[in-house]
Amino acid sequence: MTPHSSLGVLDANTLEELARVICGDEHLYYRKGYEIARFLEHAGWQRVPEYDGEYRREWALARLTERREDPTELERVLLRLADPREYLDEPEQLPAVISAANAFLIHEGVRLENPGGRPRLVACDPSLAHPGSHGPVELRATMTDLITDQNMAGLLQHRLDEARTCYANGAHVAAIIMLGSLLEGVLVHVVHERDASLLGPTSPDRVSLDTLIKTCHDAGWIGADVERFCHELRKYRNFVHPRAEIREAHAPDRDTLDMCWPVVNAVLNDLADSQPKAA
Repeated sequence: MTPHSSLGVLDANTLEELARVICGDEHLYYRKGYEIARFLEHAGWQRVPEYDGEYRREWALARLTERREDPTELERVLLRLADPREYLDEPEQLPAVISAANAFLIHEGVRLENPGGRPRLVACDPSLAHPGSHGPVELRATMTDLITDQNMAGLLQHRLDEARTCYANGAHVAAIIMLGSLLEGVLVHVVHERDASLLGPTSPDRVSLDTLIKTCHDAGWIGADVERFCHELRKYRNFVHPRAEIREAHAPDRDTLDMCWPVVNAVLNDLADSQPKAA
């Protein structure tokens, strides 16, 4: 880490969110009170007071607030959050923690990465936070509303978070490909969970996105307008193959992405609205 932090003084609400992620809950890596103190020591903090039994989040927030004017100390904490060595017992928790932290860090103009397991804090544009949330089609559904498999719901939510990270950093093609991957993952699991017979003899691992879109429309789970624009997103998703992009002679830009994102929101909303009622 460099002697001079690139991090500014964090907003009070950001500190509250940071305390929440450090503490964890049933969805994020959980730390007991004494483990929070140990985490701060592992981050390189000196003179960390002993945990006194106070509510975990309040205690963690008090420690962060005490060092709010020292961005270098807070950067140490953020980097430790993205350090694989902090999750040796549950390595699968690391991506979720990074995604949770980046959801609020982007408003501070930074985000966490750990390429090759080496955590770093990089600058990003806070104006690009959470694309699609305030567009013509506002997202009303969550992955857990649509998919009962919690592991898959978590993985697909992470795909959505990765697409937002790509958006925030101008990686438009990567974001569109990630959205197409998310769309395929959601549709195949929705069909499999609601009525797997609709796929006939085709394995869920081999069914095409084209077939999934048509199947969901024919079942009445997504509207005709949504089906039509899903196929446009599908064509852009195929740009994962460079030759497909060459054939189209079109390089997607931010405007393209801004048109693709509401399609995904509309699909998720339609699927939520058509969710079978519990008996």
